[in-house]
Amino acid sequence: MTLHQLRILAAVAEYGGVTRAAERLHLTQPTLSIQLRQLAESVGEDVVETVGRRLLLTDVGHEVLLAARGIDAELTNLKSRLAARRGVIEGRLHVTVVSTAEYFMPRLVGRFQQAHPAVAVTLQVLNRADVLRRVSEHMDDAYLMTRPPEDTAFRAEAVGKNPLIVIAAPEHPWARRRRIPSRELATQPFVVREVGSGTRLWTDDWFRSRGLAVHARLELGSNEAVKQAVRGGFGIAVLSAHTILLEHEHRLIVPLHVSGFPLPSKWHLVTRAGRSLSPVAQAFRRFLIREAMPEATRAVAEIGG
Repeated sequence: MTLHQLRILAAVAEYGGVTRAAERLHLTQPTLSIQLRQLAESVGEDVVETVGRRLLLTDVGHEVLLAARGIDAELTNLKSRLAARRGVIEGRLHVTVVSTAEYFMPRLVGRFQQAHPAVAVTLQVLNRADVLRRVSEHMDDAYLMTRPPEDTAFRAEAVGKNPLIVIAAPEHPWARRRRIPSRELATQPFVVREVGSGTRLWTDDWFRSRGLAVHARLELGSNEAVKQAVRGGFGIAVLSAHTILLEHEHRLIVPLHVSGFPLPSKWHLVTRAGRSLSPVAQAFRRFLIREAMPEATRAVAEIGG
C-alpha cells in the first residue's frame, strides 16, 4: 500500500464518499476508485462497502484508516520537529472543541496564530457527540471539552474553569432574590441542552445527587437557542458563564443566586496518550495554560465565581 492510497481512504472517510473526495483531491472518480481497489488488494480485504447509496468503511477499512491517520500525523510532526531544530514553530494544528467553547476559542486561537504565523490552524466547533467521534477516530491534534472520555488511550489535562450557573430572564420572579435554596429548582420549568451534551450531563448529575428531578419544558441543541428560550420566558436554564457574557453586560439574562452553584466544571485539553506532542501542539498547550485559559477564566469570574 502507498501513502497516496492511504490519504485517499482518509479523504473518502472525511468527505463521505468518492465524489467529494475526488473533488477535494483534484482527482477523477475513476482514478480514485482504482486506488481504493488497489489498496484493498494490498490489504487482502475490502476497505469500503456500499450500503444503500452510501459508501462506508468496513471494519478493516477503519483499522487501515486509524493507521493512515497515525502515519500522516507522524510525518506532520516530523516536519514540525525539524523546523523546531531551526528554532521555528511551524506546521499544522487541528483543534476541535465543544460548542460552549465557541464563545472564546476562536479569539484565543487567532491570538495563538498571530504569535506563530508559520502555523496553520484548523478549528472546529461541534457538539459533544461529534467531538467524541473525532476523538475516537484520532482526527485532530487536540480537543477541548468539560467531560473528557474515560478511554486510557487519551490523556485529559484540566486547563481552566467553566463555571455552570442558573440563568433567567430579568423579569423572572427569582431575578432579585439573593439566596435560592437548591430544592426550589425542582419547582421550575427548565430549558435544557440535548441529552449527551456536557452541560446536560453536569446538570443531570447535580440534580440526581440531590434527589431532585429536572422539569424539562424544552430541550434544545445549542446554547444560543437555550438563551433565546430563557429570554422568551420558557423557563430557567443551566449554562456555562462563558455563554452569557454579552447578555449579562446588557442585562438581557441574569444569573440566579442558587445554593450549590456555580457548578465547578473544568475545561480539559484532550490529546493522544502514548504519543509525544508535536512542537506546534506543545506550543499551543503552553499558550492555553499560561495565557488563554486564565484570561477566559477572569472574564467570567464576576458572573460565575
